[in-house]
Amino acid sequence: MKFTEFGLNERLLEAIGYMNYEEATPIQDQAIPQILDQKDLIGCAQTGTGKTAAFTLPILHKIAEKPDQGINTLILCPTRELAIQIDQLIQGLAYFTDATCYAVYGGGTGPEWERERRALSQGSDIIIATPGRLKSHIANGYVDFSKLEHLILDEADRMLDIGFYDDIIQIIGKLPKKRQSLMFSATMAPKIRKLAKEILHDPAEINLAMSKPAEGVTQEVFLAFEEQKDPLVRHILDKHPDYDSILIFCSTKRKVSQLSRFLERKKYNVQAMSSDYEQEERQKVLLSFKARKTRIVVATDVLSRGIDIKDINLVINYDVPGDAEDYVHRIGRTARAATKGLAITFVSPDEMYKFARIEELIERQLEKQAPPEELGKGPRWDTGRSKGRKRSGGRGGSGRSGGKGKPPRGKSGKGRPPRSKNSRRKGKPPQGKDSAQKGPRNASGQ
Repeated sequence: MKFTEFGLNERLLEAIGYMNYEEATPIQDQAIPQILDQKDLIGCAQTGTGKTAAFTLPILHKIAEKPDQGINTLILCPTRELAIQIDQLIQGLAYFTDATCYAVYGGGTGPEWERERRALSQGSDIIIATPGRLKSHIANGYVDFSKLEHLILDEADRMLDIGFYDDIIQIIGKLPKKRQSLMFSATMAPKIRKLAKEILHDPAEINLAMSKPAEGVTQEVFLAFEEQKDPLVRHILDKHPDYDSILIFCSTKRKVSQLSRFLERKKYNVQAMSSDYEQEERQKVLLSFKARKTRIVVATDVLSRGIDIKDINLVINYDVPGDAEDYVHRIGRTARAATKGLAITFVSPDEMYKFARIEELIERQLEKQAPPEELGKGPRWDTGRSKGRKRSGGRGGSGRSGGKGKPPRGKSGKGRPPRSKNSRRKGKPPQGKDSAQKGPRNASGQ
């Protein structure tokens, strides 16, 4: 369906046209009419399918059609990165309207807190916030939600995963009971349905491609001992010299630091990111990565959701994620918006049972490859090898990668400029990921 068929405000359509959006994605096609009809909604769709624009466009239409003073919409999301991304998208789409927005996410200076306070007390049309930071402002008594009409929870499953349930319930307790509530999630787990029952009224439900990797992702698996992972990363990077945008996910902040230092010593263009980094440092890394000034970013799951960087060529799972659904989110960083991408996962003996759970989730068994001969033999695929785990009974991969015995002795890894969050800008609409490009495209960035 074309965006011109939704009956959206003309000024909003002008911004959509400037961004060269033309065809709505499936989640947008189904969600926008429901939101325009004032229905509460629970939407489930995999990452990279355009959920953000699905709720942003109808809300901006309503604000443009009936402007008012005070906070109209509250968007809650789990991370600073996602808050910034939503803010950037709204500023692009709202450019030709009078709608204002402000992102409240913490990690900044005293002056940043004061700017957030003014936005919350004077009433920016749309507030995008992380729950913890917003709760701190609410505790000071100046936040006015009396005119709020819309509540949106984006990546609700992730917010629950990282412990924001109580914060969300407390914040909702401060909102008008008469409102439209929307909840978007990549999964429809029981905890999401429980939360939906608490905050949604007779919601419409959209469920698209739940917890499945995008069709454009080529998935590869290497069975490797821990000692083989660093040289295996080098082998893969050297095999794909034309790949200029690569994400590597590690399970811990320590491994992020060790692997990034190892790659730096080998003269790769690499930067690291984890929750240990200050917000300004993380923004600088993201901006450099988006601009293709940095080829490789090594990160924890802080980057598995809530970023929209176009044309990431390769995602490497240095470690198997503990949650099977996190695998889908990690590899969802590539092959976004119907493009192609490669995702490679390293599986050590102690991680085999976790990868077996991933295969159950994605309903597919992937071929298990051996490391290159020069790195020595790798482990055999055996989901019963992990300590304390029973043999799963007959699950097998289609590739054996070596025999038993000690792993080979290889080298092991030891080891944004300040931005204004002003709600409107003069001059041309913001350039970057949402700027006009050659040829029509859809609004599928999340």
